[in-house]
Amino acid sequence: PIGPWREEAQVGTMSPAIALAFLPLVVTLLVRYRHYFRLLVRTVLLRSLRDCLSGLQIEERAFSYVLTHALPGDPGHILTTLDHWSSCCEYLSHMGPVKGQILMRLVEEKAPACVLELGTYCGYSTLLIARALPPGGRLLTVERDPRTAAVAEKLIRLAGFDEHMVELIVGSSEDVIPCLRTQYQLSRADLVLLAHRPRCYLRDLQLLEAHALLPAGATVLADHVLFPGAPRFLQYAKSCGRYRCRLHHTGLPDFPAIKDGIAQLTYAGPG
Repeated sequence: PIGPWREEAQVGTMSPAIALAFLPLVVTLLVRYRHYFRLLVRTVLLRSLRDCLSGLQIEERAFSYVLTHALPGDPGHILTTLDHWSSCCEYLSHMGPVKGQILMRLVEEKAPACVLELGTYCGYSTLLIARALPPGGRLLTVERDPRTAAVAEKLIRLAGFDEHMVELIVGSSEDVIPCLRTQYQLSRADLVLLAHRPRCYLRDLQLLEAHALLPAGATVLADHVLFPGAPRFLQYAKSCGRYRCRLHHTGLPDFPAIKDGIAQLTYAGPG
């Protein structure tokens, strides 16, 4: 009876010892990846809890904040209000001011007659593009989630942009792109922003090529190409011979240590 008791005691005393041995590794991982851990807590755990408690999606809560704190008809003030809410209240996972400056500068520089945005989300990048459009410019923006699209629609109209300037299409990019020419009278997109799901970027770029919606010289911008990343998209753009590629390095809003980037492609033509 003494032998088994000693074995059990040894097993019982070994468990804390093993845990203690792994403690430095755990601490090292937490320190090294602390920014990703904070991001996970804010974007998954806290967001899910608030969704359950409020019965509203994060985009709907953000719009409620905008309604009470932003100036209607002032897109710049609305964007600043969203940035403040994301930094101080709930992380919105939006484009943010650093990437936003890159986007606005490129739109102003290219002066596109027609812009196609895939991934409206809450409407943040939509307002950035609409602000920078040249006179007579048109923006078509596509959002697959009807509930999120409803929030974006209200935000766009609150900022003062009408349906003639900014048209929001509800549907998946895979279904919408083949219909752009016939159903939405879009014969060419001088500038395209890919801001929906990085795993869909390559498929949708090839759809745009297949339906001849990219004129020579068109600019394609792709967000989040480094985090969470779009390696197949970048590999295709660099190797197919139809694009000149440039990468604008940035960080995530409120998480500058998490490196991300916007890819800028210039289409040379079908070749």
